[in-house]
Amino acid sequence: MAIPLRKPAEIDTLRRAGAVVGQTLEYLRGIIKPGMSLIEIDALGEEFLRKRGAEPSFKGLYGFPAAVCTSVNEVVIHGVPTDYRVQEGDILGLDIGTKIDGYYGDAAITMPVGEISEDDQRLIDCSKEALYEAIDAIRPGMRFKELSAILEESITSRGYVPLRNYCGHGIGTKPHDEPNILNYLEGKPKQGPKIKNGMVFCLEPMVCQKSGEPVVLEDEWSVVSEDGLRASHYEHQVAVVDGKAVILTLP
Repeated sequence: MAIPLRKPAEIDTLRRAGAVVGQTLEYLRGIIKPGMSLIEIDALGEEFLRKRGAEPSFKGLYGFPAAVCTSVNEVVIHGVPTDYRVQEGDILGLDIGTKIDGYYGDAAITMPVGEISEDDQRLIDCSKEALYEAIDAIRPGMRFKELSAILEESITSRGYVPLRNYCGHGIGTKPHDEPNILNYLEGKPKQGPKIKNGMVFCLEPMVCQKSGEPVVLEDEWSVVSEDGLRASHYEHQVAVVDGKAVILTLP
């Protein structure tokens, strides 16, 4: 497995692509209200990122039909925008990819629509807190499997379970590259490739309530848990620079 080590100029371009992702997520978080359709949200997100000089990298990727993954309530990831109108009390996952000058950005949030329950807020907080705990732990020399173990412990210690068979990933001149970074440990933590300065990758805890077994819906994209309960997802793109992780997808 050859994981690319990026030069500072490459990381600068990746930061530009990532910043547009962060800005678009912040923009959508600020304007989404009950009654808006998922198709409308997708169109607004695409228009916003294009005005900032980015291409929507998800549109057409592996055949995906939209610029923004819109995952409502029990959909963990890869929700396809439809004419569904979000309602007060929904939780909505937004996952956005960009491309600028041949380099990719990628991040995701789960947000409340209006007022939500305390249980749903805890669910959202779990994926966000697990993400930041893992980012804070990143150091050159540790193994990616150790990072997976940290993500799993962070999720399960809060009473939830990680989605199986889906993962974070390397990113750079491809939207998905080596390595795959699971949100749970397979094998032993001291196995596999080590993290090095110059590596760029996405961490994305995907949090389910009772079962992490995935089910793909009839649209052939939307992924839910077999438990049928609400789920949450957060993602940032990071670069390892001078011995620590730097988030590239901040607005």
